[in-house]
Amino acid sequence: MAVAACTNPGGETADDSDAADESQDVAADTEEPQDLDEAASETEATDEATAAPTDEEDAGDGTQQVLRAASDDVETCTYDGEPIDLTEVTVGFSQSEAENNPFRIAETASIQDEASELGIDLIATNANTDLATQVADIQDMLAQGVEVLIVAPLNSQGLEPALDQAAEQGVPVITIDRQLESEPCEDYVTFIGSDFLEQGERAAEQMLEATGGEATVAILLGAPGNLVTTNRTDGFVNAVEGDEAVEIVAQQTGEFTREGGQQVTAQLIQANPDIDFIYAENDEMALGALQALRDAGRTPGEDIQIVSIDGTQEAVQAVVDGAIYAVVESNPRFGPLAFQVAQDYLNGEEIPSELLIEDAIYTRDNAEADLGNAY
Repeated sequence: MAVAACTNPGGETADDSDAADESQDVAADTEEPQDLDEAASETEATDEATAAPTDEEDAGDGTQQVLRAASDDVETCTYDGEPIDLTEVTVGFSQSEAENNPFRIAETASIQDEASELGIDLIATNANTDLATQVADIQDMLAQGVEVLIVAPLNSQGLEPALDQAAEQGVPVITIDRQLESEPCEDYVTFIGSDFLEQGERAAEQMLEATGGEATVAILLGAPGNLVTTNRTDGFVNAVEGDEAVEIVAQQTGEFTREGGQQVTAQLIQANPDIDFIYAENDEMALGALQALRDAGRTPGEDIQIVSIDGTQEAVQAVVDGAIYAVVESNPRFGPLAFQVAQDYLNGEEIPSELLIEDAIYTRDNAEADLGNAY
């Protein structure tokens, strides 16, 4: 395959010359992926689509991811080779974590279902939360001859050996969910995912609403080593910085797991009994926190409020039940956009190196009506 060209916001262009046991093939027949611009025009029905939803009525517009308009200061990448039809090649998908939580289950299913619908031959692997395994998975798929890679990175760093090999072979890499600290257009084509800083900011807004503006806060941090955790934390902390009525008394990692959330919450409320608000950086930790609070005789939703991020059915149901105050969505259904963007790139279209999606929010006003959009 041919080289990629990277166009900076100023218009200058620089040319760059440059499966695991769980693998499975997915194939079927259907139409080709839709053009990126065409899809954007169909899904962004109003000018407000370029801004994040801020009100309850914006939640639950459906399960399909919707792109917001690309920022003017984001560089673009262009494929300089002969156009390639994805239905005529093999695509590799590298999942980072086991499908044992709703986000990963929905993410993998979305990729596999879209490949099947489009008639694309897919090799899928799962690194089971091991970085070395993910590197090996990607290298194995490259050895099997995949011509496009879709990667859900485990961490923001550490995939360089695999990315270097992909670049040497001229295989474009589309990243989803977690952003790499690597060079766009050189190490990967684009990142498709949520605005994690904004998710943290929106969680802070819900915290202020839930507590009346005065709160003693504990933060259940996600896994270290990736920008999801960093940005969700920074977004929240920066939003309340300088607010003397809000005190963050603890920040501790629950590793994005329910067990971690339960264990950490039990420790934190014992050490800091005045905590009246918990910000959980994903739903699994929030659900673990609920159990820890109940075990300690606390009443979630009454004497302590929780806001989390993801949009799983169990967490949104907890909003309906009054145990969780709000859930900021992080939509995992990447399949349609990932294949659409890959096909547009291989057709020679300019692709922004960062493609952010719109995320809804589930509150007590809309959670019951929009529960069907949760995953």
